[in-house]
Amino acid sequence: MEGSSNSNSRGFSDRNTEFPPVDECVRSMFGSSTHKPSSEEEDSLGVDPFVRSLEWGDVSLRQWLDKPERSVDVLECLHVFRQIVEIVNAAHSQGIVVHNVKPSCFVMSSFNHVSFIESASCSDSGSEDGQKEEKGSYNKIWERQIEKLEEEKKQRCFPMKHVLAMETSWYTSPEEEFGSPSTCASDVYRLGVLLFELFCPVTSREEKSRIMSSLRHRVLPPQILLKCHKEASFCLWLLHPEPTCRPSMSDLLQSDFITEPRDNLVEHEAAIELRDRIEEQESLLEFLLLIQQRKQDSACSLRDTISLLSSDIEQVVKRQLILKKQGSSYSDLSKDDHQSPSGPSTLLASRKRFRQVIPQVETDVEVDEESQGSTLLESSRLMRNFKKLETVYFLTRRRQMKAAALGKSLTRHSPLSSENGRGGSMISSVSNPVSNNDPLRQGGWIDPFLEGLCKYLSFSKLRVKADLKQGDLLNSSNLVCALAFDRDGELFATAGVNKKIKIFEYNSIVNSNRDIHYPVVELASRSRLSSVCWNSYIKSQIASSNFEGVVQIWDVARSQLVTEMKEHKKRVWSIDISSADPTLLASGSDDGTGVSIGTIKTKANICCVQFPSDSGRSLAFGSADHKVYYYDLRNPKIPLSTMVGHNKTVSNVKFVDSSTLVSSSTDNMLKLWDLSMSASGVNETPLHSFAGHTNLKNFVGLSVSDGYIATGSETNEVFVYHKAFPMPVMSYMFSNTDSLSGLEIDDASQFISSICWRGQSSTLVAANSNGNIKILEMVA
Repeated sequence: MEGSSNSNSRGFSDRNTEFPPVDECVRSMFGSSTHKPSSEEEDSLGVDPFVRSLEWGDVSLRQWLDKPERSVDVLECLHVFRQIVEIVNAAHSQGIVVHNVKPSCFVMSSFNHVSFIESASCSDSGSEDGQKEEKGSYNKIWERQIEKLEEEKKQRCFPMKHVLAMETSWYTSPEEEFGSPSTCASDVYRLGVLLFELFCPVTSREEKSRIMSSLRHRVLPPQILLKCHKEASFCLWLLHPEPTCRPSMSDLLQSDFITEPRDNLVEHEAAIELRDRIEEQESLLEFLLLIQQRKQDSACSLRDTISLLSSDIEQVVKRQLILKKQGSSYSDLSKDDHQSPSGPSTLLASRKRFRQVIPQVETDVEVDEESQGSTLLESSRLMRNFKKLETVYFLTRRRQMKAAALGKSLTRHSPLSSENGRGGSMISSVSNPVSNNDPLRQGGWIDPFLEGLCKYLSFSKLRVKADLKQGDLLNSSNLVCALAFDRDGELFATAGVNKKIKIFEYNSIVNSNRDIHYPVVELASRSRLSSVCWNSYIKSQIASSNFEGVVQIWDVARSQLVTEMKEHKKRVWSIDISSADPTLLASGSDDGTGVSIGTIKTKANICCVQFPSDSGRSLAFGSADHKVYYYDLRNPKIPLSTMVGHNKTVSNVKFVDSSTLVSSSTDNMLKLWDLSMSASGVNETPLHSFAGHTNLKNFVGLSVSDGYIATGSETNEVFVYHKAFPMPVMSYMFSNTDSLSGLEIDDASQFISSICWRGQSSTLVAANSNGNIKILEMVA
């Protein structure tokens, strides 16, 4: 705080100065910093070193005194008291009575440096009117401060509102109570009260009020008289009821109480500073050691990673050399066979095929060291996803090593492994095929990873093979809820909210360019349709489910209904006919049940059901409780496995193979699950989580073919993933067109509603919520 040139005192501004509000006075590290003048600047500007603006880390002396956990440190308290004495003495030496010698008018820095933050220039040694005016102004200031401290009522320490209200009476001298003007002796009395507060911490508000009331009569608590008798006697001297019997500021500064501890205090402060510096060095050392440990751990992990990579590179190089030798021998064989008279055309084709392959292999050998990454660099798609591919590689290796370690552990604890002779060696060769010297049989991770990488790079986009142009003027909504190909991929069915199953011939759609396509068969239902499924054994048989909970079997060849099943009481979302046992049909409903010859009851709605392709004894289904369940139908009471990981309703499940299934959910995720990892009954660790599409509220379809996973998106796009990698392989966006007129419309709410692969091919059919149906094909 800068001194005013018109002030009658140096370092104290006039009464019109705006006092800092208490929220600034007590702010800690979240206030704004203020420049503190240097000693030269103080001399030139007339700034008192005891009066300053608030800085980072400042705390009100009142709050510091009333902290519940505060303990009395004699040297610390004397250090604080001596600084306040020096501040008051600086004012008295200029003929100024401070008046506000009370804790709420002082702040402490983090280094226990005390500064005065209240104005005292409004007071002089004998002006009663000025004193009353100052007191009124002071009360108004604290009223504003109290309003800003309402929240402090809930603090553990004394409520600030109460303390500030009582503080004025505690620090009023006896002569002031009888109406006499405030003098320098009154400030000395207030110093006595403050000294008492420094050495007498109190834990409760009631005790504080009682003790401070007794202090008015110079009655000190017994514990102060016993433990701090020297400080108590000095305090009583300052609190003498007669102002003339109190010491002057010069007497106070020259007293042994103030001067004697100075040397001890200097030594104490030096010891504290040394301790702080040691602690700082220890903190720095601990920080550096922690960095060193982490970097060493990273270095060890990096060495292990490089060792693993070197081992894998060696395996791949060995495989490559063996394959090249086999290619060379086949090439030589083809030359010999070409000279023989038998089968010239077949052998010529074989030779041409190897002529295309072998030189490329030899070229790779020649340029392998010179342009090692040329193939990768040419594939921008691979480089864009390099980090994800790297992550999948290490994940695959960790799983393989974990499985190998588990196999060794089982072998070691097997009773047969302890037998000598043929029994032990047989188990070793069977359980650990890696021990075989054939490099092509080593590295079990290579083939699946390489297969996934090749399939990921085989196709780059989806192109439209055909648009299904159909019009249904009698229905306002053409949302397609289900698509399905028959067993041979010759026919596909569409079904949806228009209550019709339409059967189309695939070849006629693809090979003919017509303005409109008509179904070869159309089957009418009483209710909106949710799902369709062909029978893989009876080619003309198709099943459907509707929103009324009815499952129907249709004969497409005769265009008629064969049978109805009305066991469900609510909407049926999904049906599936087993490929291994086509007499079995499973259905999942909002009533929480599935399977027609038996019932699996669940607490939540069943949204999808699926049989594995090789068995009719197992069933997987997804539920509104965010879980996927896998059952053995021979024991439908308890699931074999419960897959937990989705955050919202599981809308679709499909088997990728006999031991792996993929699930989709309205949490924007597809998850790949390994059923063999569910020995405990609960699987919380999916192999992959596929992300890239958008799916938050609608069922967008799911279909699987030869490791490729197709799903819809609420962005009106089709996304294709491969089971080996968590990022999309390709995508295709539908245009926002009207299914009847073919004209573009402004409808951002359109989404892909259903999708289905054509068997194990690269072709799929997809439909969106507006009834647009496209046949798409993956191309390189």
